[in-house]
Amino acid sequence: MNPEAFNMSIRKFLKSVGVQSQREIEVAVEAAIAAGKLKGGETLPAKMTLTIEGLALSVTVDGRIALE
Repeated sequence: MNPEAFNMSIRKFLKSVGVQSQREIEVAVEAAIAAGKLKGGETLPAKMTLTIEGLALSVTVDGRIALE
């Protein structure tokens, strides 16, 4: 294993996850506000699960996303 290549690969994957996740959340929140399902001041519980095939890895991170 090349530790430097491994580290860069992980960072690239996590950056991609972060960018795509943020876009999806923004679109979903904007749609919910437009539909009247959210008012725009809520704090929403959030959960992200990371699994990696080929490894016995499944990690769930809980958090909150505040709209104000």
